[in-house]
Amino acid sequence: MMAQLQQGGPDEKEKTTALKDLLSRIDLDELMKKDEPPLEFPDTLEGFEYIFNEKGQLRHIKTGEPFVFNYREDLHRWNQKRYEALGEIITKYVYELLQTECHLKKVTLPVDATESEPKSFIFMSEDALTNPDKLLVLIHGNGVVRAGQWARRLIINEDLDSGTQIPYIKKAIEEGYGVIVLNPNENYIEVEKTKAQVQLSSDSSDEPAEKRERKDKIQKETKKRRDFYEKYRNPQKEKETMQMYIRDNGSPEEHAIYVWDHFISQSAAENVFFVAHSYGGLAFVELMIQREAEVKNKVTAVALTDSVHNVWHQEVGKSIREWMRENCCNWVSSSEPLDTSVESMLPDCPRVSAGAVVPPSAPSLAHSPLWFPALERCTGTERHELTSWKSFPSIFKFFSEAVEARNSAVKPTPMRRSNRIKYEEL
Repeated sequence: MMAQLQQGGPDEKEKTTALKDLLSRIDLDELMKKDEPPLEFPDTLEGFEYIFNEKGQLRHIKTGEPFVFNYREDLHRWNQKRYEALGEIITKYVYELLQTECHLKKVTLPVDATESEPKSFIFMSEDALTNPDKLLVLIHGNGVVRAGQWARRLIINEDLDSGTQIPYIKKAIEEGYGVIVLNPNENYIEVEKTKAQVQLSSDSSDEPAEKRERKDKIQKETKKRRDFYEKYRNPQKEKETMQMYIRDNGSPEEHAIYVWDHFISQSAAENVFFVAHSYGGLAFVELMIQREAEVKNKVTAVALTDSVHNVWHQEVGKSIREWMRENCCNWVSSSEPLDTSVESMLPDCPRVSAGAVVPPSAPSLAHSPLWFPALERCTGTERHELTSWKSFPSIFKFFSEAVEARNSAVKPTPMRRSNRIKYEEL
């Protein structure tokens, strides 16, 4: 039939195009599946029939088995939505642990927020702003994680110790630190769009009426066609939402600067320390760029864990790069033993192994002629999220040495580095 249509005139060619479009949109596998169950899930761990055991591992209440992603065969989207629903429950569960087990208080942002505007929050210890000695600031990476988490996947599949910041918080409090836990991914709230808002967004154009009318007609036809296939592809059609950003906290970078201005810079601590994972490292570097003098004056040491910052892309000045070389250390994914030096072509801070968190068979790119920093991180991507947990003991040792060095007016050397590249000579 396609061949016959292609031999015809313009009308037939138009039909051919429409037929191709039709065939490209139909997913036969989806059509053959049974109807997708409603996207309605429990709102408690008990409702999911899971609980955290005494080791902090998520286990099924009846079978004692770990979490199973493929709860329903051949319904990947439904399984993914179920996983996300469980993730939201775990986020709230971790918030509760921060308050009940770690005795942190929840502080609303912005500090002068009105009752009606979108809000975020952070957690801090009672002495965070008054502790005269030490303050620890924790920043997680990008994605679905929220305050108190390093990686949702670790919490669900491994345990609370490796996936949350709770071990850091408890250790810090035990050693006399004040603590502030940032929440850099809580940048907006989602609200359902009303029909009036949808209509307003489509009518807000300054285009001539005739052109807009023609455009609307095309959009309606496209929507009608899309909705026809959507009932097969997406049986549980989700509501249309809009994002309302939180004032001065609309991105991880903005959030870090806001918390610095309103809390960290106001703290009494003589020594401020940061632990920043993945994108949190980029947020810290951006904070340094924006508040260089303040950070240098107040921060004693920074522990990065597989940070994705880039001193070239972020246009980091020479004075900041020099400060980072002396006061920062980046624990990265590596098959080498913990604290083994890992060379880098970037002129920023020393890099050391977070421990054997990648399979021994993973290729080493460090000495390859085609090596690039981005590729270097790829050797550890499988266990990237574990770097904060694996480097945990070394980081607190690094902080202690930094305090001793500062008290003796000698800058700390984060780790011994054999064959260290002299960046200035490069």
